[in-house]
Amino acid sequence: MDIWQFCEQSMHPAWNEIQGPTKVTIPNEVCDPVVANELYNRYLDEWMLGDELGYNIFVNEHHASANCMSVSCTLTLAILARQTTKARLLALGVPIANRTDPYRVAEELAMIDVISKGRLEVGLVKASPFELSMSNQSPARIMDRYWEAHDFIVKAMLSREPFSWEGEFYQYRNVNLWPRPYQQPMPPMWITASSAGNGRKIAQLGYVCATFFNGKGTKALFDAYREEYKKTHGQVAPPDRLAYLGMMVTGNTDAEVAERVAKMQCYLDVQPRTPPAWTNPPGYEALEGNVKALQAGKKGGRLNFGLPPNPSMEQMIEGGIFFAGTPDKLYSQIKRFSDSVGGVDHLLLLSQAGLLSHAETADSLTLFAKEVMPRLKELKSNHEVVPMAAE
Repeated sequence: MDIWQFCEQSMHPAWNEIQGPTKVTIPNEVCDPVVANELYNRYLDEWMLGDELGYNIFVNEHHASANCMSVSCTLTLAILARQTTKARLLALGVPIANRTDPYRVAEELAMIDVISKGRLEVGLVKASPFELSMSNQSPARIMDRYWEAHDFIVKAMLSREPFSWEGEFYQYRNVNLWPRPYQQPMPPMWITASSAGNGRKIAQLGYVCATFFNGKGTKALFDAYREEYKKTHGQVAPPDRLAYLGMMVTGNTDAEVAERVAKMQCYLDVQPRTPPAWTNPPGYEALEGNVKALQAGKKGGRLNFGLPPNPSMEQMIEGGIFFAGTPDKLYSQIKRFSDSVGGVDHLLLLSQAGLLSHAETADSLTLFAKEVMPRLKELKSNHEVVPMAAE
């Protein structure tokens, strides 16, 4: 199991000043650039610590959001490509359905791969629905734009001679990627999914399939991926194809863990605060996704995760949403979850959220790296699925 360190780079000092949505409509007056400077550098310092401790690094991006100040995966990773030395660098992801220039995306990714000496992992996503308001894109046919941009980026990275591109959404007279990627033929590719149908599509492509906070829904997704991979490629999926994101915090005592969990919990309340018109604009979500959202519902102003309204921390731990405890308990939670879904190849850890301080984040990361990570790295994927049980 490979371990990835993640942080949304939030502007959490502004949360108390914001009434209502924390995305799209908030005036940037509440974003103090002096505070933002301190936070950006703090988050970069934590990733550099993670590099020293043996973590890989995962970066995302969002726009006009107090929940995530990272406006560009590639900008953050360009910094880390130079400042880190060991970590794999994952962009998960670049919202290519919202980007108007996939050529520029391909160039930036190739440049990062070269600077980092081949440590880049590429994740291409369609973008959150609220971000359509900034990109001036229509929700309709968003996946058609996505797949054309995807196909263009892949061809640009693989081609060794100039070519032209005359697509439905993008046209280029001359495509000639300089520099070409350091990794040959190209960096590893990731795509996110939450449903079995999307998992099958990703398996056909042979990419890494990542799912976020999917809890008990992860088993069906991973099973579908493994089944489709074997059907398409004629062999069992390699032990590096499936990834899962959950929150994580650890400490030396149960009391210390409880204190840190309390500081992170406000992240779960702030995340869903999106203007209603941009929660799911018509045309954005496929039928399967809309049905799943309606069935899950959203109660109490908090992300639901398919759990009861206002779930307790114990319920979130049991559901595989939050991994929290002293090192031995944390290892047991993660192993139990991994076993229940047939094995997790990449564990993505949201290790800083809410009001967790830099000192607390660094201490949690260090304790995890020393006492939990070595044991998790020995876990291997398997196809024997066992039911989840409470700790």
